[in-house]
Amino acid sequence: MPKRLRDLSAWSRTHQGKKLIRYSLSSVITTGVSLSVILITYGFKWIHGIIEATLFGNVVAVIPSYYLSRAWAWGKRGKSHFRHEVVPYWAMAFLGIAFSLLGATYTKHLVHTHHWGHLANTALVGGVNVLSFAIFWVLKLLVFNRIFHTDKLHDIDERLSVEEGSAR
Repeated sequence: MPKRLRDLSAWSRTHQGKKLIRYSLSSVITTGVSLSVILITYGFKWIHGIIEATLFGNVVAVIPSYYLSRAWAWGKRGKSHFRHEVVPYWAMAFLGIAFSLLGATYTKHLVHTHHWGHLANTALVGGVNVLSFAIFWVLKLLVFNRIFHTDKLHDIDERLSVEEGSAR
């Protein structure tokens, strides 16, 4: 196995590696939720407007996104702290939605200018939404890592448990 691959494999078993992988997977899941809702509602013409379908799909996806990120990626349990967790998360989520709405506005312009078929328009709406959230992904990772900071002693205990488990 090449050294880089071994290093990556070793890093993926660290606390930070696991956290980034879980955060990435939760982002993939919620992006799938958002994209599915947008493609279904706009594609089947249940919501006719590009901006409205984008807004609806992304608001629906914020709910599982919060809980997946909080519990799975950052290991938080119990009641959420409103000021330190909920407000910053939702503020950042709505910034991401606002950015995706800018993309939707541009997409609306393209759709009305080029008169493509509805299937192509639907694919464009979904693709621009995914691209918009991809741009926000790294920024959200950095901010959420600060919001859902974990107890250092807990981190050390978790790392020791993992190392003990792999030594067996």
